[in-house]
Amino acid sequence: MLKLYYAPNTCALASHITLEEVGAPYSAERLDFRNNQQNSADYLKINPKGRVPALVTDGGVLTETPAILAFLAQSFPKAKLAPLDDPMAFAQVQSINSYLCSTVHVAHAHKQRGYRWATEETSFADMKRKIPESMTACFALIERDLLKGPWVMGEQYTICDPYLYTVGGWLEGDGVDLSRLPKVVAHRQRMEARPAVATVLAEEKA
Repeated sequence: MLKLYYAPNTCALASHITLEEVGAPYSAERLDFRNNQQNSADYLKINPKGRVPALVTDGGVLTETPAILAFLAQSFPKAKLAPLDDPMAFAQVQSINSYLCSTVHVAHAHKQRGYRWATEETSFADMKRKIPESMTACFALIERDLLKGPWVMGEQYTICDPYLYTVGGWLEGDGVDLSRLPKVVAHRQRMEARPAVATVLAEEKA
């Protein structure tokens, strides 16, 4: 059985939703970030990066959201969460998820984790001031060019959708004006109408 390590309000939500969507037999273990459990000796044996998500599989441990989402789509093809028979279309799915991982998530992380890129307190403050601008720019691109509607890839729900929903959940806290993102807001509403999303949100908020 698969086992997901997660923490609430993190990018692990995308993997958690996808596990529920594919109907996989899995368990989920919450890490307590407030007590730095992600850096405990026991967890570092599972994921030396000290981050979430981490997915324990029969073949080993997977980390990084795009990799976990692709693994689940390929392992449970009946769920049809990726165009597995079309190399170009699957690459486009991966392209969007890579953008969410390497650009959008990193832009967001400058708010609370500036220590990854600088040491001066003044640098941290400058990074925080930049967040509304940088996240607005990221989501303006998503709104205009990437979110085809009603789902990210168009008519078919894919592994892009729980990932966009996850990073989109940070927008209010990052000072982004949602009134300029009607497609993103509508996507959020469609996501929250899905039973798998409701189940996972209830578990993570419990």
